[in-house]
Amino acid sequence: MMAEDRKVVLKVDNVEKSFRLPTEQASGVKQLLINWTKGIKGYREQQVLRGVSFEVRQGDFFGIVGRNGSGKSTLLKLISQIYVPECGSITVDGKLVPFIELGVGFNPELTGRENVYLNGALLGFSRTEIDAMYDDIVDFAELHDFMDQKLKNYSSGMQVRLAFSVAIKAQGDILVLDEVLAVGDEAFQRKCDNFFASVKKDPTKTVILVTHSMDAVKKYCNKAILIKDGKIVASGDKDDVADRYSIENVASSDRELSPDGYEVGLNKTVRNLSIVPESPIITNGRDPFVFSVKYDVRDLDTFYLAIMLHDLKRGGMPFYSDDIPMGVSGAGVARFSLPLDALNPGQYKLVAYVRKLVDGASPEYPDTEFVGFTNDARSCAFIIRNPELNSYALLTKSALALERLD
Repeated sequence: MMAEDRKVVLKVDNVEKSFRLPTEQASGVKQLLINWTKGIKGYREQQVLRGVSFEVRQGDFFGIVGRNGSGKSTLLKLISQIYVPECGSITVDGKLVPFIELGVGFNPELTGRENVYLNGALLGFSRTEIDAMYDDIVDFAELHDFMDQKLKNYSSGMQVRLAFSVAIKAQGDILVLDEVLAVGDEAFQRKCDNFFASVKKDPTKTVILVTHSMDAVKKYCNKAILIKDGKIVASGDKDDVADRYSIENVASSDRELSPDGYEVGLNKTVRNLSIVPESPIITNGRDPFVFSVKYDVRDLDTFYLAIMLHDLKRGGMPFYSDDIPMGVSGAGVARFSLPLDALNPGQYKLVAYVRKLVDGASPEYPDTEFVGFTNDARSCAFIIRNPELNSYALLTKSALALERLD
């Protein structure tokens, strides 16, 4: 069945949500009246979601990713009807089973068996429906000998296994999971992996997964969205969304100031230094990566640029350029092209450095020292993605090959 022929089981249409955060607490009625006459509300509005819209079709394994504070958890609580949107609408076609936090609703004074029935009831299942699910839950958790013991006597690992088993074995049409993949020991994780592989093949089951694991998104999901500051900034292809998320994490927007009042890496000599990509930041590695370095350097007779390439996935520094003479101080832009055909897929970051001559050194025989550099917000992260290449080693086979001599 074509994707467009499958029915829409979840539709989120232009949803907005905000919260009131207290800013000033009135100590009594008198202070409350004073605040009111001054127009002091005592709270501020924080907009968490801003016009979010997307559709999930039956059989989708749908990923929702984003950095902490982006609005993911709020969106899940809206989908699960824990919150109500202020604007827009959410339509669900089928029985939705939310598991936003494992073990919520479990009572340590009750037995494992009683907690299964309690949790099932909280999810809206009848006793008959829980009876039908019970054996599958216990089999998956592998806790047959412990179900009549109180939950407080379980180890933390046993509690997680039981909670996760209830989560994934609940017979719902739409399963909503929030950060619940990395649970249990290695053997239990393999079992969970096999379960998700089987669910992925079931056209009647729909899974909505919120996770920080881009490996999980690429492995399980067929579609995904990326949320940033309450808005969807990438949607559709799971690999594109996962790579965009990785770039968002690497390319920090924080511009921390040093004690002298300049951004980290900058100073009174290096007033500006930043790398601006001209090539797409997600590339197949066949074409050179083109970028510009913007600079503003003061009070130097001559200065140099140097470019370093970091391997963010495997670690290390695969490339560091020679010092590039830039002439006298001033502001300007320098464009560069870096061949990528020797590199395997991965995540990389370019960092620029300003260097100056060491006192007494001559331009003919330059001996330089470091002056400034691009911080995380001013550096340039990019991703090489190419299914024809492996991602284990740094260098491609065409760049470096082993020759047998005997």
